[in-house]
Amino acid sequence: MRALLASLVLAAPAAAQILPGPELPEITWRQNLGAALPLETRFSDHAGRSVTLGECLGQRPVVLALVYYECPMLCGLVLEGMVKSLRAVDFTTGQDFDVLALSIDPGETSALAAAKRASVLSAFGLASDAPEADSWRFLVGDEPAIRAVTEAVGFGYRYVPEQDEWAHAAGLTILSPGGTVSRYLFGVEYAPRDLRFALVEASAGKVGTLVDQVLLRCFHYDPTRGKYGLAILTVVRTLGTLTVGLLAFFVLRLTLRERRSPRPALEHG
Repeated sequence: MRALLASLVLAAPAAAQILPGPELPEITWRQNLGAALPLETRFSDHAGRSVTLGECLGQRPVVLALVYYECPMLCGLVLEGMVKSLRAVDFTTGQDFDVLALSIDPGETSALAAAKRASVLSAFGLASDAPEADSWRFLVGDEPAIRAVTEAVGFGYRYVPEQDEWAHAAGLTILSPGGTVSRYLFGVEYAPRDLRFALVEASAGKVGTLVDQVLLRCFHYDPTRGKYGLAILTVVRTLGTLTVGLLAFFVLRLTLRERRSPRPALEHG
């Protein structure tokens, strides 16, 4: 009996170690393509200034990251993936795109926003006081203001008191210059091609090159995956049209050559 009790006591810590923690709530991200953000909503930026959302949007498409600055893991991965992809995209910050980060935690401060902004800018290769860095804004706000934005873009999140953390979706929202939801990129890693295409489309073709416009005819945005995929039907149609055009060209060329070539003289008996 003593041996049995001893074994139960010794086994108790091991059993406690494998007990699951509180189950995280199910979080969804509802896509609201074409939705308008509440531009009059007011926040505080990384410098402590009171600004409206509309003042943070200008003449360029915007990469919006909904995170919180004291997040232990996921938000850091979202921002890291954003920076990595933007560095691989041959666009100029402050000229071709802006970046906007908004904390979903109403308890966070402008000081936290400033610290996170400095860290993210350093990873991107910009000093916090560089002129180009003006296009990177990190905001904090109260619960109603945050909810107004997250509901507009369909972003799901919830506070988990047992862990003192926020459970939330992961990804980026690409906005048009006027503050309309244009595209979503889900996850924590974003293919530079997808981010580039999203910025080109959000700008209505004002950024990017002619090559981007041509490629966008061969790739289409898949809203279920938040990625761009090869538009097989479009490619097949394009190749078919090119094939017919080439055949017509060669037939016409051969026909003209035959007409121009001299005919042999007839022999008379």
